[in-house]
Amino acid sequence: MEFDLIERIRRHTDVHRDDVVTGIGDDAAVVAVPAGRELAIAVDTLVEGIHFPVGTSPADIGWKALAVNLSDLASMAATPAWALLALTLPSPDEAFIDGLARGFAELATPFRLALIGGDTTRGPLTVTVTVHGFTTPGQALLRSGARVGDAVMVTGTLGDAAAGLRCLAEADAAPYAGLIDRLNRPTPRVAAGQALRGIATACIDVSDGLIADLGHICKQSKVGAEIDPALLPFSSAMLTHFHDADAIEFALAGGDDYELCFTVPFEKANDVAADLARVGCGATRIGRIVEGGAVRVIDASGATRTPARAGWNHFA
Repeated sequence: MEFDLIERIRRHTDVHRDDVVTGIGDDAAVVAVPAGRELAIAVDTLVEGIHFPVGTSPADIGWKALAVNLSDLASMAATPAWALLALTLPSPDEAFIDGLARGFAELATPFRLALIGGDTTRGPLTVTVTVHGFTTPGQALLRSGARVGDAVMVTGTLGDAAAGLRCLAEADAAPYAGLIDRLNRPTPRVAAGQALRGIATACIDVSDGLIADLGHICKQSKVGAEIDPALLPFSSAMLTHFHDADAIEFALAGGDDYELCFTVPFEKANDVAADLARVGCGATRIGRIVEGGAVRVIDASGATRTPARAGWNHFA
């Protein structure tokens, strides 16, 4: 049965790449890293009821399991190449496997990302994806390069996924479909990450919440950051269904956005926003890098805002 499930997945996700010497079917994959390139590798595990709600469609699970990993490659300015998929399943449900594989393939195919191996086993529903991508030597975006005076910027809009999660509890969730879709099918900002290569001084993807993830940049760069809540970018769906105070809370600490938070020299902020608008996601300046070691949210009056929570805690 295990090999039947693997074959079902392979049929849905069959992408040919010349750099895959040996893919699914042997004890290990064999791949060829192009000359003059470095390899970026990321892995994420999604557990039912923690990283995606019980009842999420198999196709959405497949999409999201890959998307969160591609977002990590995006934050490093890496080009996706290969993936490994490990599934823990309560039972060998062929319909579930077909749906998950279709969702995975929907996102993988435009990036020419090849699934080259993985594993299946029995247990609580868990999906683990490992992705591999190529970077230009010395050009990977890191968390450690932010400098005092840099602008802090984000791609897209913030808070939609956290708002969508709350909306799932509504008796009629149909009016909130746009927000819920941002939760189930985040868009990895791969093109934006590559456009920031050589320009951004630091970068991270927003998975655990803006304050938490920007805090990682601050820690690695040994700087602080100040965020103006009035500058946070919100979608029309967010502004339609939620008051400003809720929207700000979702944006600062909600997580699951998978947008990029990055720093650039302040004088380049407008040009970067224009460049990223051309790749389809746009970018907004939301603050600046300062001396210190913490992220502070300061409004126009100079008052400091403290969110109800700092972000996602994996072991809370």
